[in-house]
Amino acid sequence: MRFIDREEVAARLTYEVCIPIMRQAMIALSRGETKQLLRSIIPLSEGRLFGIMPGAMGSHAPFGAKLISVCRDNFADGKQSHQGLVVLFEPETGAPVCAVHAGEITAIRTASASAAATDALARKDARRLVLLGYGEQAASHAGAICLVRDLESIVVWGRSPERAHSFAERLRTKLGLPVSTAGSVQEAVAHADIICTVTSATEPILRGEWVRPGTHLNLVGSSYAGPAEVDNDLVLRSRFVADSREGVLHQGAEFIRARAAGLVRDEHIVAEIGQVLMGEIVGRRSAEEITVYKSLGHIVQDLASAWALYAPQSPVPAHGI
Repeated sequence: MRFIDREEVAARLTYEVCIPIMRQAMIALSRGETKQLLRSIIPLSEGRLFGIMPGAMGSHAPFGAKLISVCRDNFADGKQSHQGLVVLFEPETGAPVCAVHAGEITAIRTASASAAATDALARKDARRLVLLGYGEQAASHAGAICLVRDLESIVVWGRSPERAHSFAERLRTKLGLPVSTAGSVQEAVAHADIICTVTSATEPILRGEWVRPGTHLNLVGSSYAGPAEVDNDLVLRSRFVADSREGVLHQGAEFIRARAAGLVRDEHIVAEIGQVLMGEIVGRRSAEEITVYKSLGHIVQDLASAWALYAPQSPVPAHGI
């Protein structure tokens, strides 16, 4: 059984490689070709979770599971908040064949999926990116979205001004773009074209009234029912696209809160991103529309990424991804 460590994942699963993989994975999910259960999450203690995500890329395609821990305090120590394994099983014999570093796959595939969604939903002339948060996902989202839009500037907001400034300096050096910080969320998003919420906020930090017409948002930080990064008004005002309709209906915190308040119904989710990517449903309908991509992350994204690393010369059968 092979093990693919963090360094190999980072070296081989680049954004250029992963973004097309995410497009195809999400199209396959929306076509009903993949199989997955809703993730099971076990709360361990404050800021610590353990998740189990099983699934298959098709009826006769690779299958497996992600075992992932989320420890928010790791960030302060310079460690990944998401740690674990993606375990792959060979489709014909059912034998386990590979375990892959899940933390690095999660960082890359999440940002790559957001980049694919941004390419489909953001205005073509979007140039100003705002990152709400300064952790690993903020860095990966900046790197991935640079590949789908010609960014002119990035603005960063975080609860610690010192950490936000330090992160902005590192990002400026890495990407060669102007990167500044903002003192408040409202200030940060005032001129945004694209906003990525990648925080560990438990209550909304972004209000709909602060978001200008034509903005695209990737809501990423909350991946289970409970914590919410944006308020009900933003959900109500937006053209709301899910990575998985079933997932967001059951575990998309921002949507669930707005629905519980009686502001939206299930039909407010206009599409899955796979439906937009395959051209089945229109994403953005006008330059003034606010679009939202709600990202929970799904096992088919992890399996597709892991299989590409394990068997790059063995594509998934046509009836799979």
